[in-house]
Amino acid sequence: MTFWLLFCIFLAACLGAGVTGGLFAPGPWYRGLNKPWFTPPDWAFPVTWMVLYVCMAVAGARVGMLSGNGIAMAFWAFQIALNAVWSPVFFGLKNIRLGMAIVSALWLGVLCTMLAMWQIDWIAGLLFLPYLIWVTIAAALNAGVWRLNMDVARNPPPAPS
Repeated sequence: MTFWLLFCIFLAACLGAGVTGGLFAPGPWYRGLNKPWFTPPDWAFPVTWMVLYVCMAVAGARVGMLSGNGIAMAFWAFQIALNAVWSPVFFGLKNIRLGMAIVSALWLGVLCTMLAMWQIDWIAGLLFLPYLIWVTIAAALNAGVWRLNMDVARNPPPAPS
């Protein structure tokens, strides 16, 4: 396969995961929560995610073309699946605690993906570093929302029907 075909496949996977952020966008429930002082402005999320998705797709395409990529590709698939699940859980189900568990697993998955890729292609590994930083911020935000909204975290509102 050519690099560009692989890039398009990985980018489609990223955008597919990103669609869940649009389907389960922050709404009145989230806006009513107390948030940590370091919460980025709303406009920063789509801009950051688009840049990260391009970096992730480039990294995936670079490693996808190389031999010995099985572990890196497995971790890539693992992290993108968790990426896709977080928004429906946090914003859709309004489950702050389960969101924290998912973002923690996502952080570990991104770290493992980065390290596995680094061993095959250091540029691909480096392309995952901004993603790891962003997921670190996301985990800190999730933890901060949990800490500042303990009653809501203990008793999530009923899921919409």
